[in-house]
Amino acid sequence: MLEKLAQIEKSYEDLTAQISSPEFMSDMSLYAKAMKQHRSLGHIVEKYREVKKMQDAMRDARELAETADDEEMRELALAEISEIEDKLPSAEEDLKVLLLPQDPKDEKNVILEIRAGTGGDEATLFAAEILRMYARYAEREGLKMEVLETSDTGVGGIKDAVAVIEGEKVYSKMRYESGVHRVQRVPQTETSGRIHTSAITVAVLPEAEEVDVQVDPKDLRVDYFCSSGPGGQSVNTTYSAVRLTHLPTNVVVSMQDEKSQIKNKEKAMRILRARLQEIEEQKQHDELSAERKSMVGSGDRSEKIRTYNFKENRVTDHRIGLTVHQLDLVMEGQLDEFIEALTTHYQTEKLKAEAIAA
Repeated sequence: MLEKLAQIEKSYEDLTAQISSPEFMSDMSLYAKAMKQHRSLGHIVEKYREVKKMQDAMRDARELAETADDEEMRELALAEISEIEDKLPSAEEDLKVLLLPQDPKDEKNVILEIRAGTGGDEATLFAAEILRMYARYAEREGLKMEVLETSDTGVGGIKDAVAVIEGEKVYSKMRYESGVHRVQRVPQTETSGRIHTSAITVAVLPEAEEVDVQVDPKDLRVDYFCSSGPGGQSVNTTYSAVRLTHLPTNVVVSMQDEKSQIKNKEKAMRILRARLQEIEEQKQHDELSAERKSMVGSGDRSEKIRTYNFKENRVTDHRIGLTVHQLDLVMEGQLDEFIEALTTHYQTEKLKAEAIAA
């Protein structure tokens, strides 16, 4: 591992010299690619240098503790050893995580799909609140979220919604949000004060680019129709709405959010590519061993992953047994504690798998 880290540090230093040269900056495509790699290597090199510094300090402190004639100096050295021993294992563990093979999907934007499930109007209201929760989270993280399509209800809820979230490493942050989100509370329409349980599904798909998923035009049926619902004079007068049907898989995507037929088709294609990629990846997952399936099972949208209990101001993630009594803050987009805990959990699982394989 030390040899590998030394090579990474050398590559980082070489890349640092390259990207600062005028010749390199003249090719913007090459420059952007190099900067992305530079940032990725930079995280590893920074942690590697931090670990090396701590290890050197530990070695010097131990030497001083063994050779110092002055009792006060020896006590200072022992105190420094104790402090480093508390911090070094965590830093070394962080470095091991950074060296894990990176999932190329982690860098991608995401297509977020939210659908009301069991619970009638209450489920649609909760779906709208969860959509808002992710919008607030995106805002807090400096990400850009655009709602591509919603199907509203008369009570202020949504039957379903599709949004795209763009930014740095969005999928790596949100990949574990897929699944069934359950709510327990007294609905607004409930007169007797009984707590109801409703559920919605959330799917987080890495956005597939054209280079990732090739859609043969011969496999695509494109239908144009008039928009319905709010939208001004253009509604029911222009064929701006678009429906894409992928014939081999029978995946259908409709889009009528824009007045422009071209823009609606572009948005529909973004969603279609993401769904086709999900189907292809699921095929690959199904062919893997039971052990591997258990590791990716957390992304299955049929699983109940989280419960939001409004009466107790409690949110529980069932996959890792984490409970937080700050539901009000979570609904305002403060998801960091769950996202960081889930990421740490699954990174630890990967480290265990790597150790077994080694």
